Amino acid sequence: MLSISATSIMVLVGGIVGAELAPNPIWSTLPISLMTVGLALTTIPSAMAMKRVGRRVGFSFSAVVAIGGALLAAYAVMQHSFALFCLGALLVGTNSAYVQQYRFAAVESVEPRLAGRAVSLTLLGGVLAGILGPEIARRTQGMVPSALYVGSFVSMAILFVMVLLLMLFFKDVSKTPAEQARDGGTARPLKKIVLQPIYITALLSGMAAYGVMSFIMTATPVHMHRIAGFSLGNTSLVIQSHIIAMFLPSLFSGYLLDRLGPIRVMLAGLAAITACVLLGAVSVVLVQYWGALVLLGVGWNFLFVGATVLLTKTYLPPERYKAQAFNEFTIFSVQAMLSLSAGVMLYRSNWEMLNLVNLPLLLLVLVAIIWVRKRVDQPTPALAAEPVEAATS
Repeated sequence: MLSISATSIMVLVGGIVGAELAPNPIWSTLPISLMTVGLALTTIPSAMAMKRVGRRVGFSFSAVVAIGGALLAAYAVMQHSFALFCLGALLVGTNSAYVQQYRFAAVESVEPRLAGRAVSLTLLGGVLAGILGPEIARRTQGMVPSALYVGSFVSMAILFVMVLLLMLFFKDVSKTPAEQARDGGTARPLKKIVLQPIYITALLSGMAAYGVMSFIMTATPVHMHRIAGFSLGNTSLVIQSHIIAMFLPSLFSGYLLDRLGPIRVMLAGLAAITACVLLGAVSVVLVQYWGALVLLGVGWNFLFVGATVLLTKTYLPPERYKAQAFNEFTIFSVQAMLSLSAGVMLYRSNWEMLNLVNLPLLLLVLVAIIWVRKRVDQPTPALAAEPVEAATS
């Protein structure tokens, strides 16, 4: 909750501040995009670091870096430095790579049959974050009268300090004897893991969920506040509602995963995101923007949570760090590219095209899900084998 609240502050005001500091409006979304770039660049190092030092040390270290990034962003606003502001956003983004590992840490702490509930309940923290983050940004924007929004970024740093304090109470989950025995075996090559049809589908679904969500969400505050002329309060309402919609379905998405399975839940998410794209393309009044961004949030939750659970079906315990790292790196690299292009698309084209251009990727995901829908309920031969050696022979 605290981590997502902090990053949602950057999502809401980062583009607005970027538009004021950037030498050209086309670069207004660059700070938010660089936050995603930082996430993508850190996905593999974060997974490998936590493999060596554990989740607790990794989460604590990332919070310290994020504190520095938030304070640097505040200083950059005071100095009217676009370059320093971008660097601060990049540092905040590196923390997000570690935050993404919270859901895997949750899965590792429960029995496999509870994986869906663990992921969805972990994401519930985002419900309060959707209210808390934008509200903090709005209420503290004028804390320093001579430099608007400095207070928002100082508040972001305070939230990360609270994360760091909570890590003092975090304990790494001990491995079971069975897992320790299996970790002693030889894991399969990464290529063999990645080329599984179910892994490919989970990866594509995660790419679409995060990529499309980030592409539209990054552009929305800039379009609404700077181009369409909506107030910061109305823009904040839309972003708040979107973030709440991203995480509120976690109250029941775990239950739906148990009852319906990941494939049906992912299809529901895909349908919601498609509806968002179509509604967003024709949005001109506040309620239309609100509805499109709420659909985007719900669709992201169903598609991403389903893809995460589907991914856990493709690797053995000793393979989890590299399988997770490749998945995260690919997803957030695509997200970074789409986020970087959001400002260009918005200013060089228009809001309607920015929405409709997502349809081919959504169609590709639909084809992939249909491709593997019958395989998901069948045990993967490698995962059904007891000894790792048998799976790698």
